[in-house]
Amino acid sequence: MPAVVLSIAGSDPIGGAGIQADLKTFHQFGVYGEAVVTLVTVQNTQRVSRVEVLSADLVIQQIQAVLQDIPPAAAKTGALGSVEIVEAIASLTTSFTFPLIVDPVMFSKHGARLISPEAEQSMKEKLLPRAFLVTPNIPEAEALTGTPIRTVEDMAKAARQLVDLGCQAALVKGGHFEGPPVDVFYASGALKTLEGVRIHTAHTHGTGCACSAAITALLALGKPLDEAVLLAKQFIQAAIETAPGLGAGRGPINHFARARPTHAVEE
Repeated sequence: MPAVVLSIAGSDPIGGAGIQADLKTFHQFGVYGEAVVTLVTVQNTQRVSRVEVLSADLVIQQIQAVLQDIPPAAAKTGALGSVEIVEAIASLTTSFTFPLIVDPVMFSKHGARLISPEAEQSMKEKLLPRAFLVTPNIPEAEALTGTPIRTVEDMAKAARQLVDLGCQAALVKGGHFEGPPVDVFYASGALKTLEGVRIHTAHTHGTGCACSAAITALLALGKPLDEAVLLAKQFIQAAIETAPGLGAGRGPINHFARARPTHAVEE
């Protein structure tokens, strides 16, 4: 039987991010993907024109249906939309017997808000303490820690602050910086920097979703967390390098990509 993984996230009709990207990434890593929808977007590579958040009750019923019949070996969250959904999932996690990866999606690539300001605070206080790993980009890490991030040292400080909030590990992604992208991974008191190569392209839609989905899949396959993070970084690097160039705006990455070596530096 294949390893089973679950995504709890929003829907992207062009398939570059959200549950669609998660399911594609799950398939690429050879695991069986399940998906619980939290919100529906109207978007393409050029704009997001509408976001409709589902009721918390409907989201929880979806999760319960999954857990009762085909429980996952690992799960991840993406865009959650409302404080009610965040708090309902946080309450439900007390019964989870599998690791939960929290990708704290707050804005689309076009700047559309995918979570309410109230829900940001609830995520920080109630969901992050239940997370096995949290995977924010720079703006998300700044929002969760309340600290400006301008350097790799700032990223490391933010990663430690996130773990202090209660999650077991943090991966702060540095793609928003100029120059070579550097991610910072902090777990069990150890800090690692993961160096990548900057690809000058507009086609990076869904990178955060695919990264957290890859880590979730690799954990379900039995990989240690540090190895899962490194392999996911390799996958995203290759997926950006080989992006298919779809759409007239910020197009999707290549979910069929194969991973390539990435250098990790321990500190």
